[in-house]
Amino acid sequence: MSDLRDLYQEVIFDHNRNPRNYGVLDDANRKAEGFNPLCGDQITIYMIVNNAGIIEKVSFEGQGCAISTASASIMTEELIGKTAEQAEEIFDNFHTVVTGGESDADIGKLEVLSGVKDYPTRVKCATLPWHTSNAAINQLDEPVTTE
Repeated sequence: MSDLRDLYQEVIFDHNRNPRNYGVLDDANRKAEGFNPLCGDQITIYMIVNNAGIIEKVSFEGQGCAISTASASIMTEELIGKTAEQAEEIFDNFHTVVTGGESDADIGKLEVLSGVKDYPTRVKCATLPWHTSNAAINQLDEPVTTE
């Protein structure tokens, strides 16, 4: 188990040091901001959702801890090509796993973040990008907060 945990930590550190899809998406037609007042994580999610409801592009910017940044980075890779419904299903399964629940669903690369279930205050760090992406998909105007 230690080797697997070490691998997961390395993937998290890699996504933190080299986040995928980081930066402003100038032609985004969806945008939302999120904030975790407990630790100061701030994130903005940008998306291009086509007329068929498919997420064509997604990016993020902001500052936060390694867990928050890695979660956002992995999330952007997972959401491209998905519908809003698929994105919500992925988030629901991910949320179940990181909060210590049982799920038979394959959450793919997001499995590397499953260890946050042992640190309840870190769950908010891992899920902030997801709550913010849901707000972007649904075009909610209010900033997302974890409190």
